[in-house]
Order: sequence, then structure tokens, then C-alpha cells
Amino acid sequence: MSIRIDQLPRDKFIMPGTAACPGCPLLIGLRQVMMALNGKMSLVIPAGCSSVIPGMSPATSYGVPTIHVPFASSPAVASGLVSAVRMRGNNGPVVVWAGDGASSDIGFAALSGAAARNEDLIYILADNEAYMNTGIQASGTTPWMAWTTTSPNGKTEERKEMALIMLMHKIPYVATASIAYPLDFIAKVRKASQIRGFKFIHLYAPCPPGLKFDDSYTVKIAQLAVETGIWVLWEYNQGKLTISPPSAMYKDKSKRKPLSEYMKLQGRFAKVGEDAMKLYEAKIDAYWNTILKLSELYK
Repeated sequence: MSIRIDQLPRDKFIMPGTAACPGCPLLIGLRQVMMALNGKMSLVIPAGCSSVIPGMSPATSYGVPTIHVPFASSPAVASGLVSAVRMRGNNGPVVVWAGDGASSDIGFAALSGAAARNEDLIYILADNEAYMNTGIQASGTTPWMAWTTTSPNGKTEERKEMALIMLMHKIPYVATASIAYPLDFIAKVRKASQIRGFKFIHLYAPCPPGLKFDDSYTVKIAQLAVETGIWVLWEYNQGKLTISPPSAMYKDKSKRKPLSEYMKLQGRFAKVGEDAMKLYEAKIDAYWNTILKLSELYK
């Protein structure tokens, strides 16, 4: 699906004056979703930063119909909303926009249930890799060795690979994306909107205060994650898995940028020494091998 920047809608789907932090990746990602669907969508948001960003009720900066729901309930609410909008003759997609805590931890049961039922909705996990809205606690997707307020010496557990977990639910569409590659993300959202059933997109959205980097580096950090190979962009579409073009060149390990370029800009990795860096690189290689094998399996 070829997309050109000059063909994207110019409407303001999110109005100025939000409560977002400077450099917030969630505003970037939400704008991209709304541009992808030209604002013709219904949005379900569980508790998190994106519940605070639009401002205080009854005003809102979001320009699409939005329901804010309890932490663990967004897939269930979205499932009911899909039925309601279909009964009213509205064919616009229902989109869940949820963070990592609401997806990998607190809301995982509802997420898994909606996927198992193959509900006709798009679920976007906007992953900033910790519970940023409540004090930067570690979540299921916080990476190994990352500082959080609940892992002050670095997280000792591995991250949950949510896209792979959802792939094993045998849903029709699973993809990863990054806010640094808007055309890739927008193309994936549009493709997902044309498929019936449950669609899951795992979006990397690095948070400046939570990951401890300068707020002018949000897009740079998201781009470096792909260029160092720590975040792989791929797409599974109804039986076929492919590496997305932004990541395809990094199949060759020699073409990846040093992992240190990504980590040195983030205070959360300050305690990652040389030995840990080598282990990290081995973990990245192992993940790449998994994706490459899956791409051979799902040709």
C-alpha cells in the first residue's frame, strides 16, 4: 500500500492545548492513526496518559468520538461498541488505543479474550515501556536492565513480546510499528481497517521523562531503536509474515548501528555495562532469528 505525505489529510484531528508532556510520542502516534483513517473512527482508551492528554471534561482536544474506560476493560468495551456501531449502520473502525500496562498486564485477560473471539476491531498497543502515568513503574514490556522506580537497579525480568503473543492467537493481522516511521504505520493502520476480525499493532512510542532522554529526541530514539535492531518492524497479514522495509536492511547485522548509540541517550540504561551490552546484543540476535524463521514459516 503506497502512501505519499502530500496525499494525507490536513485536518486537525487533535486540537492545541493538550496536557501532554513536551515531546510526547502518544500525540504523534494518535495523529498518525487519525490521519490514516481520516478521522472516521471510534476510539476506546483505557486509563493512562492518553486519558489525561485531551484535557478536563467536558472539553476535549480529540476530534473523534472517544470513550474513556477503566484500565482492564477496553477490549470488552470495544467489542460491545463494534456491535452498536454496526447496528446503527456505521462502518467506521473501532480502535483501541492502549498502553503497555493496560495491554500486557492489567488488561491482558480482556485483550486475549477479544482476540480469541476474533472481534472486528483494531487494537493498538502504544508502548512506552513502563507505567508512565502513575510514576514510571516497570510493566510487562519494560526491557531487561531498564531503570524504573520499581526496578532502580535495572529490571531483572525479560520483556513480553506482545506481538508474538498475539500472533499465537491466530488472528488475521499482527504488526509492529514505530512513531518514527509514519508512512509505514499509517499503511498498516489502513490495511488493518480493510480486514475483518481482530487486528493488533504494537507501536513503539518512547516517553522522554520515563526513559530519561531530552524531549527533543523522541523521534530520534524511536528511529535508533529500528536502526540498532532492538525494535523490528514486521507484518503478519492473513498467513504471510514479512519484514517491513524500514527494518529489512537490518537483517544483515553488519548494517545495524551500534546498540550503544540507542542506549547512551537514555538515562534508564545508565547501569548497562560492557558485559550487559554484549548480552543485550545476543538477545537482539535471538529475536531477529525468531522473526526470520517465522517469515520463512509464514510465506
